[in-house]
Amino acid sequence: MAGKVKRLFSLWAHYAKMDAQWFAQDTGMFLLVVFSETIANFAAVTGLFLLAVRFGGVGDMSVDEMLFMLGFYTLSTGLVNMMDGGNALNISRRVGRGQLDHCLIQPLPLWMQLATEGFLPVSGSAGALCGLGFLLFAAARLRLAVSPLWVLGTVLFVLCSFAIQVGMRYIVSLSAFFHPAGSEEISAVMGGFLSSLGYYPLSGLPGWARAALNTVLPAGCLSWLPTLILLGKAPSPTLSFFYPLFAVLIFGAGVTTFQKGMKLYAKRGSSRYKAMGHRS
Repeated sequence: MAGKVKRLFSLWAHYAKMDAQWFAQDTGMFLLVVFSETIANFAAVTGLFLLAVRFGGVGDMSVDEMLFMLGFYTLSTGLVNMMDGGNALNISRRVGRGQLDHCLIQPLPLWMQLATEGFLPVSGSAGALCGLGFLLFAAARLRLAVSPLWVLGTVLFVLCSFAIQVGMRYIVSLSAFFHPAGSEEISAVMGGFLSSLGYYPLSGLPGWARAALNTVLPAGCLSWLPTLILLGKAPSPTLSFFYPLFAVLIFGAGVTTFQKGMKLYAKRGSSRYKAMGHRS
């Protein structure tokens, strides 16, 4: 086990080094990409934030609380984007395009490849850094009683949001094993759905809608629910326990579902390649 962990960190270090080399080889393009990503992350949340400023908040959340939630969302989704440089999270693309074969012939376990390929801690860090900045600024504005336990809870909840996003993408990827051409983009569609609703406060929705968006399609778990818990506004204190548990269940379901798909893939292989070697 210790050897696998060492190997995992070694691979992350190699990918980080390769990512940093882009800065040395083409500094101008690197800075342009990072600047563009920064602008895009600001633009993604600016509309809702300006609405909050105009109306003095949204629902039962003040302007600063909204900024805290938007920072949490940008940080967690930024971490997701930092890990997806090689379609490891949009896994249905690899399944649908028959690219799993490329992974299976490598001298590394598949899980280790997916956990390390496409790691972009330098060029892909714009979203996470913007989110962290929003989060710290909002926490200062709210004058939160920040303790080591609260910081650990925040880190845990950010990782939970990350795990839910990854888990949901892998759960729906099962469809790509059965219908590779039609479901090639289903993981990306699920990711887009979650991120498009993940930064909205759900307080004003009917109970059934809030329940659906925090369970079956857990967009509310990306930032709204953990923000309420961290700000002490959750409807029940037990949510601080059930939220990490739910994240573990979603991530575990994603792993189990993908393993089931791999068993099917071992029997049927990929139908996306013709004899000549071109994708159909």
